[in-house]
Amino acid sequence: MLIPFLRKFPLLVLVLLSSLAFEANAQCTKKLSELPAAPELLGFHLGMTKEEIKKFVPQSSFGRKDHFGVSKTTINPAFDETIDKSKFPSVRSISLDLLDDQLTSLWIGFDETYKVQNLEEFVKVVSGSLKVPDTWQTGRGRGWQLKCVDFQLQVSTVAGSPTLRVLDVGAEDVVATRRQAKEEADAAAAESEASAEPELTGDKQAKVYYLATCRPPKEISEPNKVMFKSSEEAERAGFKLAKGCH
Repeated sequence: MLIPFLRKFPLLVLVLLSSLAFEANAQCTKKLSELPAAPELLGFHLGMTKEEIKKFVPQSSFGRKDHFGVSKTTINPAFDETIDKSKFPSVRSISLDLLDDQLTSLWIGFDETYKVQNLEEFVKVVSGSLKVPDTWQTGRGRGWQLKCVDFQLQVSTVAGSPTLRVLDVGAEDVVATRRQAKEEADAAAAESEASAEPELTGDKQAKVYYLATCRPPKEISEPNKVMFKSSEEAERAGFKLAKGCH
């Protein structure tokens, strides 16, 4: 009895399936704007401007933006003696990704002096500090990830110590859209160039022009050479098709 009912209301089926899929994938209902200023974020927060970051860490230096508006930098408190290490206790390295001059990805690599080294314990610390549910799932490699409404948290280990990444999912979508648009534009330009009619070579002295498929019997000197984009253009200029090209 259930199957005929579902066939009668296909839209209802779609809504029910979408709802079930959302519930299955939903790990966290917190929004990026609701994240607290937790100690593990070291004073950074997604959405910071480049100028705010430079003011916070004067040693930060950003490279040029790529085609999609992304710029990156790495801060190394453990190796750069000019950085105030009291701002970044137990931190080896920090990587920042910006989109349109706003922070969209924060990666922090802690060192062996951080209070916990076990990944499961680190997940509990991050969950409590950021006030997110302890419903993490295994991610790439041996790491863990937590997908929320508009951001994602990722933890893993590097050199035996924990790392944390906070990622703006919306920014990733923007970059993906821009990348696809560029690929489509490049493909269209290549197709247009491939389909464009080749230029024709004219001989000013003989008042004839040659197609790309036929060459003049001898090289036309540069002073006598003229290029045309089409037969119509050449003939409007008073040139005739060379006999060998008929």
